[in-house]
This record gives sequence, C-alpha cells and structure tokens, in this order.
Amino acid sequence: MSFQPVYIIDGARSPFLKARNAPGPFSAGDLAVQTGRELLLRQPFEAPQLSEVILGCAAPSPDETNIGRVLGLRLGTGHKVPGWTVMRNCASGMQALDSGVQAIQTGRSDLVLAGGVDALSHAPILFSDDMVRWLAAWGKARSLGARLKALRSLRLSYLKPVIGLLKGLTDPVVGLSMGQTAEILAHEFGISRQDMDEFAARSHRLALRAQQENAFEEIVPLSDTRGNNYPQDDGVREDSTPEKLAKLRPVFDPPWGNITAGNSSQVTDGAALLILASEAAVKEHQLKPIGRIVDAQWAGLDPATMGLGPVFAATPILERNRLALNGPDLWEINEAFAAQVLACRAAWDNQEWCQKHLGRDALGLLDMDKLNVDGGAIAIGHPVGASGARIVLHCLNALRRRNLRLGMAAICIGGGQGGAMLIESLQGTES
Repeated sequence: MSFQPVYIIDGARSPFLKARNAPGPFSAGDLAVQTGRELLLRQPFEAPQLSEVILGCAAPSPDETNIGRVLGLRLGTGHKVPGWTVMRNCASGMQALDSGVQAIQTGRSDLVLAGGVDALSHAPILFSDDMVRWLAAWGKARSLGARLKALRSLRLSYLKPVIGLLKGLTDPVVGLSMGQTAEILAHEFGISRQDMDEFAARSHRLALRAQQENAFEEIVPLSDTRGNNYPQDDGVREDSTPEKLAKLRPVFDPPWGNITAGNSSQVTDGAALLILASEAAVKEHQLKPIGRIVDAQWAGLDPATMGLGPVFAATPILERNRLALNGPDLWEINEAFAAQVLACRAAWDNQEWCQKHLGRDALGLLDMDKLNVDGGAIAIGHPVGASGARIVLHCLNALRRRNLRLGMAAICIGGGQGGAMLIESLQGTES
C-alpha cells in the first residue's frame, strides 16, 4: 500500500528544562498534561472525541509506566479512549507519530493525540546487584545470629549507587556508551574537536536568535505548584563560544577523546505533542491542518555507529519522492552529538561510503543553511522520548515562518536505528 498522507492539525511542546543534578520541577506526566491541556483547549473538538492517545517515553517512572494512558485520563478523554506508550529510545516521540499515522491509514482511528515526553532529571538511582543480593539475604535472615552474620557481610562498596540514566545510555550489545559511538564516527570521518565545538556554538547561537525572534511559538509555558513560571528552554547559553567550549574536557573517552558535555545534547525534561487527523476528521470537525506527514521510514544499522541513523532512514524517503539531498527546503536532524550530525553530512558526501552502505552514488553535501536553522538539541536539550516529535513540529513551524513547503526530520536512535519523516507545510506557502 502506498503511503497515504496524514494531516497535522496542531502541535505544542513544553519548554525543555535542563537537568541540574536533582529532580526537576515536573514529572513526565505533569509535563505532558500541561502541554496537552493547552493544545486541546485550542481545538473545536472535545478530548473524548479523540480516537486514541499515543505517547513515546524512554524512561517512564514506575507510577506512570503506561504514561500514554495516564495522559489521556488526566486530559479528560474518558475511559473509552485508549491510551498507550511506545519506546524506541531517542525516536520514541517520532514512533508515536508513526503509530498514529498507521492507525489513521488503516481506518482504525481518525483523530490521534501523539508525541513524546521524558523527565530525565527524575531517572532513578539504583542499588548495585551486590546490594540487591545482600538485601535478599537480609530478608531471609530470621534469627539474631543470621542477621548478625548478614550485617558482617555488608560492604560499603555495595552502597555505591548506579545511575539509571547512564546505564540506559550504554548499548548492551556492543558495550559502548552513546558518546563512545560518536567518538567512533568522529574518527571514521576525520571530524576534529574544533569542528564539533564550532557546530555546538552554532546551535546555541541560532537557538538564542530564535528565542529573541519568538520563533519557538510552539512552546507552552509551564507553571509549578510554587507559582514559578518556565516560559522557554533554559539550556541556551550566550557564552557557548568555540573558545569556551574548547576548554571542556572529554567525557566519554578521556583523555584523548573529543566528545564533551559542551558538544553533546543536554540531559533535559520536556514534552512535545501533535494532533493527527484523517481527511474525514478534518471535514467532520472543520479543522484547518497546518501540515501533512508525507512519508516516513525506519532503518537499522550497526549499534556502534548508531549516529548515522538519519542517513539510512532519510535516503529511502528522498529516493521514493525523487528528491535530491537538498530537495527539502529545511532539515531537522536531532543533535545527539555535534560529531554525529557532522558525520551524517560527511557520509552523504562520501562516494565510497555511499556505494558500500547505500548501494548508490554519493548524494552530496547537505546545505548548512537548511539544517537546524533555529538550533538543535545541543542548545535546546534532548528529553529522549520527546525529541522525535519536537523536530517534526518545529520543522513544520520553521517552514511556515519562511514561506517554505517541504521539510525532513531525522533522528539517530541508540541501539543502531534511524527514523525520518518528510513533512509538508500547508500554511504560509503560496501554492
């Protein structure tokens, strides 16, 4: 079956709030609910008229395991509207959109609330395996003698915490952290530390300009229970210059590596939601779509080079739609790492690499003036479950602001996958 376009009616996201070594002011559920409530209040239909709610989340908390259902119920969809959660690591939000697209294309749904969320600052701190085994032994000890014996076996080293987020960002198959996979790409394509820091500084510079120009109009300000307001992304820095970034130490492969906290995406809390609709729903509710999802693709690749996922996923879309690499008017490639985005550009322009991995000639060099024109995750942040939905939504808004039509959103995925969506703006274009 050929891909049938699905309409995007509206979208919103929360500010992306940088994790600062302590739980942030909002749980994942609160982020999604505040964002979704504002989005639904703008619509001519009521929440119970949704067909379903689909939410991507890479690290749901134990009390919100099926956070998609939690979101639906808290938004007032009622008991009859199903809600569910998807997890495809960094592309969980994009997977939620694709799942909504499939449900609409098969006729099972007409109106879907889809997107993603993560509150990474709330990621759990775990006991070590040694401590868990000790607690199990302690639980079995019944007599005083058995408990004294168990206490004598306790070691202080058992109490060393395991950071759940760091464990989740390490690939269990190849045994590499996501940052180490970026180091591999930097070595393969000859990307220097200076290249990375200049790209990172560009991300902050463009995001700061976008904030000043109110280009992030998709943001819904948040308020916490203490009355504090959060109007915009708080990780964007004026002082992230190449010179200052060059002073940071490597994180993932010290002392010789080049991937630092400054040229990597930020650990962040945030949510992004979109409303998808069939043509029948558009007519029934007299909706005014802002765009269409024209095509989508998923791809697999070596987990050790997972950062090239956008190349493997976006290239088939370009081929199916007879587009050159710079055919789309704008590109959003999620900035997991500066080295990773730069490696994607280098791969597309490398004849030998394209022949070997794509079975075709090189596509050329992606125009930087079309890429992440309002900055990316290095400056804005990367709440893993939300980023795939954010880049689709912002690409659409950036197209409208520039009176452009076609955009490509692409993302790399931990575990060795890539996802991409071709979208078309239906606002602000002359056609």
